[in-house]
This record gives sequence, C-alpha cells and structure tokens, in this order.
Amino acid sequence: MNLRQLFLQHIAQTSDTPLALEITIAEGMYLFDNQGKPYMDLIAGIGVSGLGHRHPRVIEAVKNQLDKYLHTMVYGEFVLSPQVQLAKLLIENLPQPLDSVYFVNSGAEAVEGAMKLAKRYTNRPEIIACKNAYHGSTQGAASLMFPKDFTQVYHPLLPGIQYIEYNHEADLNLISTQTAAVIAETVQGESGIHPPKGDYLKALRRRCNEVGTLLILDEIQAGYGRTGSLWAFLQYDIVPDILLLAKGMGGGMPIGAFIASRELMQVLSHNPVLGHITTFGGHPVSCAAALATLQTLLKSDFIQQVPSKEKLFHELLVHPAIVEVRSAGLMMSVELTSFDFVRAVIKICLERGLLTDWFLFNSHALRIAPPLIIEEEHIRFACKVIIEAIEEVTNGGLSQRIPME
Repeated sequence: MNLRQLFLQHIAQTSDTPLALEITIAEGMYLFDNQGKPYMDLIAGIGVSGLGHRHPRVIEAVKNQLDKYLHTMVYGEFVLSPQVQLAKLLIENLPQPLDSVYFVNSGAEAVEGAMKLAKRYTNRPEIIACKNAYHGSTQGAASLMFPKDFTQVYHPLLPGIQYIEYNHEADLNLISTQTAAVIAETVQGESGIHPPKGDYLKALRRRCNEVGTLLILDEIQAGYGRTGSLWAFLQYDIVPDILLLAKGMGGGMPIGAFIASRELMQVLSHNPVLGHITTFGGHPVSCAAALATLQTLLKSDFIQQVPSKEKLFHELLVHPAIVEVRSAGLMMSVELTSFDFVRAVIKICLERGLLTDWFLFNSHALRIAPPLIIEEEHIRFACKVIIEAIEEVTNGGLSQRIPME
C-alpha cells in the first residue's frame, strides 16, 4: 500500500473528501507534494503560518531548544526559560491589566481554560457566545457553537450557554448578573470574515462592565498581526478581561494561551489547588518557536504591510460572479453564490498550484488568509488563478468541476 492508501486506512478522517495532498517539504509560501509540485499556501494552515513555512528564525530556535531539554514537568512547576521569556514579551506588548499568561497546547484548550476561569472568578453559571462563531471542538468549546449543525449529535453538551447575534447591540441586554462571561471573536472568522461594526465592541465592553461580566476576546485567528495590528482589539479601543491566542502564535508549532490579570488568574491556584492543569501546555520547544515568531514579527514590518496587501487583493479580485470581498487585514472572504461554486473554484485552484479553503458557517465563500510574508508577485498570481477559476466555472458550468474526488 502506498502512503496515501495508508493515510486513508489508518488516519482517522474528519470528512469523506480530504484533500489528501502528500506533502514532502514546505518552505516560505509553498508546500511541495511527492511529485515536487509546488502549491502556494493562501490559507497559511488556517491562519497558523504567519511567517510562512519553516521560517529560519523559528527553525533555529527549535533546534537550539532541542539541544537543551524537552518536556521536564507538568506546566507551572518548573522555571523554564522559553516560557518565562515568551510570557514577558507578550505582556510587554499587551495593555494593562493583561499581565498573566497561562500556556496551553491549542486554541480549544485556551477556550476551555478561559471558560473555567470566568466561572471560578465570578461564581456565575452562564456563558454567552455569538452565533456563527467557532471556538473549538472539545465539548466545552463546542457548546459555544450555534447553529448546532456540527454539534447536535454530541448533545448534551454544557448547560448554561446562551447565544447572541454578533454586531446586534439589542442582544447585549441578554447579558445579566448571571453571566460569567461573554466570549466573542474580535473579528468573526468562520462566518466568512465579519469585523465589528461601528462601536459594537465598545457597547459590548460597556454592557459587561455594567453587570460585572468578564469579556473574553478570541483572537485565535485574528491575532499576531493578521488584521494589521499585533492584536486586533487594539483597533477598537477596548481591552478584554481574558484574551485567547493560538494558531499564528507558534510559527508552525502547537501552542495556545489565555491571558488575564494576575487578580483573575490567581483563583485557579487555590480552593481547589490545581484548578487548571496541563501536562504539555507551554512545551519548551513550542515556547521557543513562539518566542522567535513574536520577536520576528516585532522586528519586521510584516504587520505594517498588511493594509497595502489587503488593498491589492481588493483591487485584483473583481469579477461579476463575486458577490462581495470582505476583509480585516489578511483575513479575507470572497463571497460567491453557492457551495458548489466554491468547491469547483477550490478544485481548479488546487490543480493550478494554489491552496484555498471555505468556511464552516459560510459555505458560499472562499477563504484567503495567507502568510503575512506574502509579496506582491504572490498576490497577483493568486488573484489571477482565482479569477481564472471563477471564469472557468462561470463559462463551463459546475457539473464538470464537481465532485472534488
């Protein structure tokens, strides 16, 4: 059996139509298959590889840490330099009162930790989430998901969850003295990229303050410069009580974090002791990679370049079949007219060496979230391929381009 057959037989599948590209190496903007064919990565591993694949400084940091130590003890017991240095640099680049970091392995784990922290600190039973948001697939995080298409078969999940419509200020009245926390994406991702409108986030912050509810902002996709500032919330003149990070944090290594004030975070250390624990959270190699990633972003002008790159995408992605192009920096969505249309475009793009994707809660839109290192020539190539694919589907009909397999 070849590798692809073994993959299909032994790797647990999440759908019946995996892309099943056999990747042998990755570098910068590109993935290469077992035939040496390059694929420009226009989605950065779903927002992960902000510095591209195998950035030299990240690789160097990983190799240096490998020569020192790997796992030593469960999180929070030993003083480990990569953790401490990363936490220090994060706090130096965050506003007060965000000054205490809890490292985990993933975005879903950051969500789980934040939910526990909010309930423990407020002693309240309810959490409010936004409709059409995605916060992870573990049971607690999945409980926050609405609509329930992806979760209904796993019910019952967590009780005490309410849902509000993102960008609808009238719904904020549902936040009450029973609400431990509201969790919201600073920019909604899986709905097909919807930034906050007007002063929505300020109104959300104000309502939380009025009733003593904690505000959790999920920047698992929107963080690390993707929207044109290091943290997306900086553009909206608010500060969350708890900030969630992951994806672009590790430069390709698995890591996440929830960040709050020391006053909030200390409640996890007593009554009961070990209120939240993790074996591999803050793994030294992942922290070393994350430290190198953040240092590189801060020393480079990649974040400052985001607005001009975003503008170029908008200038080039013009076609009568495109309903709308929405964006928050290099989080972008190209709205088409149907899921079949999107699938056909994705298939053509893949054939021509361009990797794109769709959204969980907006199957009519094409996802664009490239590495921040993307250059003008890459953008022009990507947009040319997308427009040609749209044109081919428009002129040739959908039937010849579907199914994916």
